[in-house]
Amino acid sequence: MIDILLTLGFVIPFFFGVVMLFVGRKKIFAQRIIAALTSVLMVLTGLILVYMVYHNGVLATSIGNWEAPYGINVVIDMISALLILTTSLVTLAVVIYSFQTIGKDRERYYYYPMVMFMISGVIGAFSTGDIFNMFVFFEVFLLASYVLITLGGTKIQVQEGFKYLLINVIASNFFVLAVAYLYSVVGSLNFADIHNKLSGYEGNLAVISIISVVFLLVFAAKAGLFPFYFWLPGSYYAPPMPILTLFGALLTKVGIYAIARTYSLFFIDNIAFTHQMLMMLAAATVIMGSIGAIAYTDMKKVLIYNIIIAVGVIVLGLSMMDQTGSIGALYYLVHDMIIKAALFMLIGFIIYRTGHTRAENTGGLIKVHPWTGWMFLIATLALAGVPPLSGFYGKFYIVQSLILNGHIISAIIVLVSSLAVLYSVIRIFIMVFWGEEMDFTKLKPIKYDKILFASFAMVILAVVFGLCADTLYPLFEMAAQSLYDPSTYSSILVEVD
Repeated sequence: MIDILLTLGFVIPFFFGVVMLFVGRKKIFAQRIIAALTSVLMVLTGLILVYMVYHNGVLATSIGNWEAPYGINVVIDMISALLILTTSLVTLAVVIYSFQTIGKDRERYYYYPMVMFMISGVIGAFSTGDIFNMFVFFEVFLLASYVLITLGGTKIQVQEGFKYLLINVIASNFFVLAVAYLYSVVGSLNFADIHNKLSGYEGNLAVISIISVVFLLVFAAKAGLFPFYFWLPGSYYAPPMPILTLFGALLTKVGIYAIARTYSLFFIDNIAFTHQMLMMLAAATVIMGSIGAIAYTDMKKVLIYNIIIAVGVIVLGLSMMDQTGSIGALYYLVHDMIIKAALFMLIGFIIYRTGHTRAENTGGLIKVHPWTGWMFLIATLALAGVPPLSGFYGKFYIVQSLILNGHIISAIIVLVSSLAVLYSVIRIFIMVFWGEEMDFTKLKPIKYDKILFASFAMVILAVVFGLCADTLYPLFEMAAQSLYDPSTYSSILVEVD
């Protein structure tokens, strides 16, 4: 029973994605119902996984009863369980949000099946205990994302979709190369087995360090880490808002997860090089993201550059390899998935309603949409890390870890970036809701109940997450242990001699 449960996270969306293909592209209402019910099932599965891991510890199964390093393993620790649950919640919100925003033309061309296939790959990457199968799941969600980013066939989508495709194909080739190098050294592809074999490794550390650089090159490109984030602002800007919401909330987080998993399990004997390199790139990412966020008034671009800032902040926490930094990184990771989904959906509503992406072309919307305005303000404060909202706790622990480890400059960079985040997004709030009134007769008479329902629900979830941070602390403490004490992850599997 447990073996089946561990695979449900990625099997459910894949199975129902296939079902929707057979339903047919003209039966849009049926596809909507199936997509919504699938998302609900995923949320229930995520809740069950969190409960079971909390009470039973790390859960693992070997498909076909082949043990490591020969078998294909599914391993769910608390990090995986929390990310699966959060991914499922974001998916449910975006599916509901899509009903009135994506458009029937895109829905007819298998939008919902592609979303489910992409989510299957994302959750599979969070679930696998095998580095090669992480590559496989990366390719699953990337293939679906190639379709989604070009769905609709507008000029900018095709142009940016080609760039997105090219970057990820190159990164995937380096991924295979890195896996091959690693296998040649340890003779295994299983996460836990590789950790056991590299712990106290007495061979050539220079080779392991080179492999770590290749892995970082791959995952930095997928996460949007400096200097490999150059493709992200343009590519994420191109697709419609529901697709941008999924990309912005989830896809960079898979790259971050891959960095966290590999750099905590594999590359732990030369931290002075590997994790110092990680910290420097993360700090540069925060700086460049902050500059981009301040430079634009285009609402979509401001939020996209805020994605880059969050990537840097999270990786800074991970690079510390201690309890405090790891807890902070995981708090902020989950927070960012929720709040980015909320803000992108709110921005999407404003763009659909006004027809403008630049904040200065709107104004005075607080008179016609007061609830939307105050929800946007709450989401803005949460994004910036204003206590007691959800963004505060992650940044607090990350800054504390940086200071305790003597990285004062990096801690200052994180604190200053909070001001940049607050300024960049509060400026949108002031322009859109309190600026000079636009001509309200030009507002599009669209139905916005489902749009606001999904976005408001995510804002409320972010607020609850912040207010319940102390209650949820044991979950994040347990999740962080897999990072700063990776033996708790690897001990679940029997090492094969």
